[in-house]
Amino acid sequence: MDFKTNSGVWGTMFGVPCVVADNFLKLATGEQLKVLLYILRCSGRSCSDEEIALNTGVSIQQASDAVLFWQQVNVLTPQSTGSFSAPQPSLMAPPEPADVRETVQEAQPEPPQEPAKASPRPKQNLTPSEISQVLSDSVDISELFKIAESALGPLTHTQQNSLIWMHNYLGLKTEVIVTLIYYCISIEKTNSGYIEKIACDWADNEINDLGAAQEEVQRLTKHNDFTGKIMKKFEMIRRPTQKQAEFIAQWQKEGFSLDLIGCAYEKTIEQINKLSFEYINKILLSWKESGFTTVKQVRDAEADFKNSRAPRKKTGETGSDVDKYKIVINHF
Repeated sequence: MDFKTNSGVWGTMFGVPCVVADNFLKLATGEQLKVLLYILRCSGRSCSDEEIALNTGVSIQQASDAVLFWQQVNVLTPQSTGSFSAPQPSLMAPPEPADVRETVQEAQPEPPQEPAKASPRPKQNLTPSEISQVLSDSVDISELFKIAESALGPLTHTQQNSLIWMHNYLGLKTEVIVTLIYYCISIEKTNSGYIEKIACDWADNEINDLGAAQEEVQRLTKHNDFTGKIMKKFEMIRRPTQKQAEFIAQWQKEGFSLDLIGCAYEKTIEQINKLSFEYINKILLSWKESGFTTVKQVRDAEADFKNSRAPRKKTGETGSDVDKYKIVINHF
């Protein structure tokens, strides 16, 4: 189908750099294109992030990120006031890829890096032009981008860099990265830092085929389910801290049942009137040492001890369960 411009409104039109249509319609997100169109419409004056956000419907942070994106590819130039505006038409001709990289390195500060704990390995922040070249050179990465976009929606510049980094630097296969993405979607944690952290764990543990990835997802799913049930028993509102998560992982590994953990929680509240993972852990380990693996065993030992305490003081009789329970209660 053919279209033509309505010449009746020609006087109210503004120009868009050819480089945008030629190179960035696929790489840029909808928010980035909206921000650029508004800035181009306001050519000749500065635009703050707040003004851009107010007139385009994006957040201030998205406006700031979009400005940085177009600045990196030399479509926008910084003003001395700290705001940004479109350069003059003579500066908007598509630069050579080498010129783009050189301009970004000389005139612009490096964009903020991911937190160290989210990306424990060095990362290269590719420019949009370099990402475009990677897509042209690699069928695998191009296919990975398509699948990721269908799952996550339009990819941000950070997400694009992240996918390339996981594939090229960590060496994870496309199907493994896709499995990881869908797992993160299932637990509603799709920020790049979180995905990269798991990707590093998988690379370190040589989880790099579809079968191994699916098994790891099953393990993580069971752990998340176990953690959720623990939180419910402990009436926790916030997610466990790193130290608390380590206790939960240890309990799951030891094979403690949820009922037994709940019983230890009740004992803890009775004794110290607050939630303490350390205290609960000591109770569980003491029960394990005493051979108690079920709540019934704990309750029976407690009842036997209470019922036979006085008589046994007189007769000097002993019982294995009673002795075991004495060890537990005397410990605390």
